[in-house]
Amino acid sequence: MENRTLLQRLIARPEFGPFVLLMLEIVVFQSINHNFLSPQNISNTLAFTVELGLIALAMTLLMTSGEFDLSVGSVFGFSPVLMWTLFNAGLTSLEVGFITALVVAALIGYVNGFFVTRLKIPSFLVTLGMLLVVRGSALFITDGFPQRTWSAEGSWLAEALVGDFMIGPFRIYMSLFWFILAVAALGYLLTQSRIGNWIQASGGNPGAASARGVKVNRVKIGLFMLSSAMAALAGVISSIRTASANPNSGTGYELEVIAMVVIGGTALMGGRGTIIGTVLGILILRVMRNGIIMIGVPGLAYNIFIGAIILGMMALHSWLERRHQAGT
Repeated sequence: MENRTLLQRLIARPEFGPFVLLMLEIVVFQSINHNFLSPQNISNTLAFTVELGLIALAMTLLMTSGEFDLSVGSVFGFSPVLMWTLFNAGLTSLEVGFITALVVAALIGYVNGFFVTRLKIPSFLVTLGMLLVVRGSALFITDGFPQRTWSAEGSWLAEALVGDFMIGPFRIYMSLFWFILAVAALGYLLTQSRIGNWIQASGGNPGAASARGVKVNRVKIGLFMLSSAMAALAGVISSIRTASANPNSGTGYELEVIAMVVIGGTALMGGRGTIIGTVLGILILRVMRNGIIMIGVPGLAYNIFIGAIILGMMALHSWLERRHQAGT
């Protein structure tokens, strides 16, 4: 009886469905193409995964607070453009350009948060407008052309962010280390700290949270700043890894990141979030993108699979939630 209760509690957790789906994906793709779990393919998948993953982790906290950010994709493209423009023009060192890009991204997040919390404008409208402003700024600065990045080779910053090394047959990038560190830090923040309680209270019932002394507006502004800063970090990492800072980079990433978070079990309307679930959601979509190509499905069909997964996972989460409420 006790084992059955433990199983029921396990199934009721929001991470259970994503975990089962991820395992199913891996089994299916490996059975069709036996190179799917090869060291080279795993290494390549992880290299792409961490960049969107960094944004998704911050988005988890923001969505738990009841907000979301549509401007992260444009910040992803704008921040490395700003860094490399400053560096290539001889205005700053690479390190100062990097810090400048992060600070500007945080200011973008602050503006988003200010409009949402102080002016009471829905985050959908605010961040949609910011998406256009930031993307337009990146295109204006560069005239639409990618920025030169190959001078990063050999710099300590590039090595610290995306330097690669071998662990047995696997090629590992330093960006994976930063991703794991972010998972640990934000997971602890959300589940083990007072700030995590404030974040969940701000999304679940902001009025009651405010009445109990939670600075809801400050919490949300801080999370908007974190979301933009993580998007900037991810963009810089991507620009060094691919040797290209393209002003159009990150187009559509905002929706894919939100999909990762929602698939992982974070409530779309706020109040409940899970970093582990988001990690599973990240892996589900990146494994899906890689797997459908390896088994010969056209890459253009990727969005079909994303849509189907979102609908399926939302139905599953809704069913599990109803069962949990009925059981209590």
